[in-house]
Amino acid sequence: MKVLRTVKELEECAASLRAHGQSVGLVPTMGALHAGHLSLVEHARAAGDTVIASVFVNPTQFNNPTDLATYPRKEDDDFRLLEQAGVYAVFAPAVEEIYPDGLDNAAKGHTFDLGPVAEVMEGKFRPGHFQGVALIVSKLLRMASPHRAYFGEKDFQQIAVIRRMTATEDIDVEIVNVPIKRADDGLALSSRNALLTEAQRQTAPEIYRTLLYSVDYSKDHSVQATHDTVVERLDAIPDLQVEYFEIVDGNTLIPVADWADSDYIVGCITVYCGKVRLIDNIRYRPLS
Repeated sequence: MKVLRTVKELEECAASLRAHGQSVGLVPTMGALHAGHLSLVEHARAAGDTVIASVFVNPTQFNNPTDLATYPRKEDDDFRLLEQAGVYAVFAPAVEEIYPDGLDNAAKGHTFDLGPVAEVMEGKFRPGHFQGVALIVSKLLRMASPHRAYFGEKDFQQIAVIRRMTATEDIDVEIVNVPIKRADDGLALSSRNALLTEAQRQTAPEIYRTLLYSVDYSKDHSVQATHDTVVERLDAIPDLQVEYFEIVDGNTLIPVADWADSDYIVGCITVYCGKVRLIDNIRYRPLS
């Protein structure tokens, strides 16, 4: 597996693959890899792509300095896992390589037109987050010029934002969403799970269990009642505190008031387990 540290190395690597007729699949990550990330690689390889992965903890998408400082970093382990998964090359730059003019000037002069999908949920509670996501993803897409880029559905809203960004920025790439990978007890795999204490790790799966319960509950109850029961059940569990839970149209991310409002309805949730912020989502309509 090639290890690329500079933008020039990434551009040359990707250009060489394309010149030899190979389809390039990009898997952007922030490291601290787990089976969820590796499932992105698996999907890319199954599509026939030669995979370039990136490992970069992007400071411009963190609005909380403590969150950035405590984000897990395990580069050696990440490289080993990526190589075992069949990744052709990994791009792991320093911050200065991506933002040579400094972080204060990183987005100077350009604001991404992300539309309403970036203004709700994560956009509301993490101001500036999606501008930072759009900035780094647009840079990676322009550097690597992949045919496809792969993202996990755990970050459901992020995928909608990235689709919007590629459209408004006229970046020619297919965005592929990959289903959530879960632990055996249902907890959505996340790099942040490593920050949970042993006791919190036993509690955290209640998030998904409650969401699953609510899908069945929704068959005979209103959107508002379903929303309220999820929040009430989770907030009643010690160490869990719901930050937001929204039941939305899966395409526009606009909240729905009635199950008849859309054929595609998703519940998106963020819950603090202790001090660790966990996100998840579940589909309500169409019913399985």
